[in-house]
Amino acid sequence: MESHAKKQVQIIGVPIDLGASRRGTDGGPSAVRIAGLSASLQKMGYDVCPEIDVPVPTIEASQLGQGKTKFKDQILSVCQTLCRVTKESLSQGEIPLIIGGDHSIAMGSVSGVASFYKEKQQDIGLLWFDAHGDMNLPDTSPSGNIHGMPLAHLLGRGDPDLSSIGGINPAIKPENVVLIGIRDIDDRERKVIRESGITAFTMSDIDEQGMTAISRQALEIVCDNTAGFHLSFDVDGCDPSVMPGSGTLVPGGVNFREAHQLLENCAKTGKMVSMDVAELNPFLDDKNVSAERAVTLIQSAFGRSIL
Repeated sequence: MESHAKKQVQIIGVPIDLGASRRGTDGGPSAVRIAGLSASLQKMGYDVCPEIDVPVPTIEASQLGQGKTKFKDQILSVCQTLCRVTKESLSQGEIPLIIGGDHSIAMGSVSGVASFYKEKQQDIGLLWFDAHGDMNLPDTSPSGNIHGMPLAHLLGRGDPDLSSIGGINPAIKPENVVLIGIRDIDDRERKVIRESGITAFTMSDIDEQGMTAISRQALEIVCDNTAGFHLSFDVDGCDPSVMPGSGTLVPGGVNFREAHQLLENCAKTGKMVSMDVAELNPFLDDKNVSAERAVTLIQSAFGRSIL
């Protein structure tokens, strides 16, 4: 057992695929639970609270809606609830661990964390691990799928409702945001990223500098003058050979050891206040291997050490 006793973790499931391009991410929370997430954290010495699920309507029972944000009303409602639940978890001294679901969940999780700390007159950092920029705007998105837009909305851009969840806009300052692992960016999204003021490390940067240097730079940024940072981990940031269970696979990603290194370094800072995991699709997986690997990566983020 490791030295994390008495620290409480609140696992929050958000079984949603309304924002995704392919069905199935709503099975992500169940897949991770089957892979033994709660028991693995308890084995490390954490006190895991009774798990919570945020209610999510199914696509079959939902109206697509009008405009360029598919299922906006339903996703907004889910994220508003998640914002409240995440904030309540922090207020009780817990570490919120949110398991999705597509990456639209981050609009709720990050807004909840940001709102909690803004009441203390503090900012948070945001480390966003992803193959994609997630910086599309409703007017520039080629698909209208909201899972490609959450980071833009957290930065206060795009749809006024989605960018003001929890009553704050923006939820996060661009100088406190780092994007790691990107390698598949839409043409119009590229311009948005460049103009946003965030720091972005592409796979080319990782190839040239190595994950050790990249993670060091990233963590310095998200920890600088902040209360701590939220880690938003999209499984497609890893190479498909590592995480086959995702509907947004892009070859040439972070390998398993590099992902562990990044997350181990996150843990070493002692400044990670919350985490979400997104885009795991067990219907596209191979015998739940992606969920099992996700559990070991989460353990690294929560401080599991080799020795």
